[in-house]
Order: sequence, then structure tokens, then C-alpha cells
Amino acid sequence: MNGTTLAMFGLPGGTEWIVILLIALLIFGRRLPDVARSVGKSIVEFKRGIKDVKSDIDVQSRIEAASSSKLEQKPEPTNETASAPEPSNESSPTSK
Repeated sequence: MNGTTLAMFGLPGGTEWIVILLIALLIFGRRLPDVARSVGKSIVEFKRGIKDVKSDIDVQSRIEAASSSKLEQKPEPTNETASAPEPSNESSPTSK
């Protein structure tokens, strides 16, 4: 394909937008403001949903990071019998 054929399917210019708007006005007529309002609300709701998903991912990653750092800081369990003092067999000096 040559460049002129591809340019025909590119982004619409000024004249094309005017034609598109006139066709939309003929099709939707008086409902055009309502259609535009509902499209705008849909876009806002979509962006809000994307923001909520991003914040949920951030919160989850912070929770996972905090729990992994707690696991790294946790001391290893030791044998309690080794750290306990051994009872002595000597009698105390006050027991005489």
C-alpha cells in the first residue's frame, strides 16, 4: 500500500469532524446533550474504577511488604532448656 491509501484511514481532520458532528446531530437530534452527558459520566466512572483498582493494588503491596519485613525481623526460635539456669545442688547459706 502506498502512503495516500494509509492517510485516508488516519485521524479525522477539521472538515471530517464537522461532517461527523452533523451526522450525529441528524441521528440523535435533541437527545445529543443527553448522550454526551451519559458518555461523560461513563468516562468519569471508568477513571474512578481505574483509580480504585490502583489504590487497592498499592494497599495490598504495602500490606505484603509489611508482613514480609516482620517475617524477616522475627528471631529464630531457640531451645528454651539451653537458656534456662540449671538448679544448683548446693544448699543456701541461710538454711543452716
